[in-house]
Amino acid sequence: MFEIITPLFLSLIVGGTFAGIVFGAIPGMTATMAVAVCLPLTYSLGLENGLALLLGLYVGGISGGLVPAILLGIPGTPSSITTTFDGYPMARRGEGEKALRIGIVASLVGGLISLAVLWLFAPTLADFAIKFSYVEKFLIIFFALTVMAALSSDMLIGIFSGVLGIFIALIGTYDISDGGNGHTRLIPPGTDYWLEDGFSLLPVLIGLFGLAAILEQAELGAPRGHSREDLKVGGESTFSFSVFKGQIVNLVRSSGIGTFVGILPGVGGSAASILAYSNAKTFSSHPETFGKGEPAGIIASESGNNGLTGGALVPLLSLGIPGDSTTALLIGAFTLQGIQVGPLFIGNNPVTWDAMIFAMLIANLAMFVMMYFAIRYFALVVTVPKHILFPVILMMCVIGAYTINYGIMFDVWTLLIFGIAGWLFTKLGLEVAPFIIGFILGPSAEVYFVKSLESFGTLTIFFTKSWIAVVLWVLILASIFGSIALSRRHRSDPVEV
Repeated sequence: MFEIITPLFLSLIVGGTFAGIVFGAIPGMTATMAVAVCLPLTYSLGLENGLALLLGLYVGGISGGLVPAILLGIPGTPSSITTTFDGYPMARRGEGEKALRIGIVASLVGGLISLAVLWLFAPTLADFAIKFSYVEKFLIIFFALTVMAALSSDMLIGIFSGVLGIFIALIGTYDISDGGNGHTRLIPPGTDYWLEDGFSLLPVLIGLFGLAAILEQAELGAPRGHSREDLKVGGESTFSFSVFKGQIVNLVRSSGIGTFVGILPGVGGSAASILAYSNAKTFSSHPETFGKGEPAGIIASESGNNGLTGGALVPLLSLGIPGDSTTALLIGAFTLQGIQVGPLFIGNNPVTWDAMIFAMLIANLAMFVMMYFAIRYFALVVTVPKHILFPVILMMCVIGAYTINYGIMFDVWTLLIFGIAGWLFTKLGLEVAPFIIGFILGPSAEVYFVKSLESFGTLTIFFTKSWIAVVLWVLILASIFGSIALSRRHRSDPVEV
């Protein structure tokens, strides 16, 4: 592994982390957007160096969201929503810098605990998954899609979004090697030449997570930028590590919740931080202080959302199933290098696996050092005018989409089509995460389904192939009925976080 730890490798980790913090600190610009915009750059960097950049962006982007959440009461990323509950009240009473440093330390702990889980658990799960036949592989994808839909804001909308993603992914030639007949399908008249191979994954990802975010922000117009006077960083109250006395259980529990949520496909950081915050409030001896500037609330939120980073990589690297929208983008990086993630990835690519673990470790440490000692300067990022940033980001999206497949103009149109589609999703209430995970996993699910029938010739094999199949069906049904019960409970007895 040591041969890949070069000055370039380390520089990309640190630079990616820095850029991720900047993206996360600007409201409306998320870690997912940062990875989407920079994804085309990884083609010329090679796999390990490219992943170093993207993982730095991922860790930095998740952590950077706490800056505006605490100082302005505006979450920089969706995963920082609950950080505003107690962080902003602390800033208003002159404890902004203290609140920021509490969040930074909690982010580091959450990231390191999730990284330990990734390092320990992913190889074991991959070794187990190698034994899966086509039947079990189909069912594990079906289970992932079910969980993703069940944990959406509305189960039916989540299912519809996922199925729509699968439908769009099936456009193109039904390849003979996949059990098809070699004919094209679902192609509108006059587009056979362009859609013969379907929509390219990377322009779709950049459109949904890059262009769509710009369109959403553009719709809001050009609001007044935040000035330095809006940023109440300093104050009489200074930070001390003694604030974590009595919070070890909260730290570990919240990090564990975030890691577990990350392992579940398509759930996202906002669910991780909300669940961690809710549990911290439930188990607190003074729950009435939450929402009024309670440090334990910041600790729970930030350790929870950073716990997501390692957890979301577990299903990606062991099963080939992305844990959230950002790790779905990482599939694009592997695709660019001609590598398929799944049960065989860790065993066949030990150097890349070690490089990812090391990159995540350095990214978390770099995030802590940069934010802890230079937080006053990172706070100034929120004053950068968006009318300067967005044209630059848009240009990077277009150039990236055009060059990703050696200069195909249709990829730019794909970027535009799915950028508009992503913007319309928010208007129609559809879920982007289930859509994109359905788009990525749909073709594989089809191949596994067809190959299963070719091998065994009967639908009953999906229920009787092995004890693993039976367990997966139990989990599928449990996720469905659990979601229905939870939805009914929320409708009858809404609970405030």
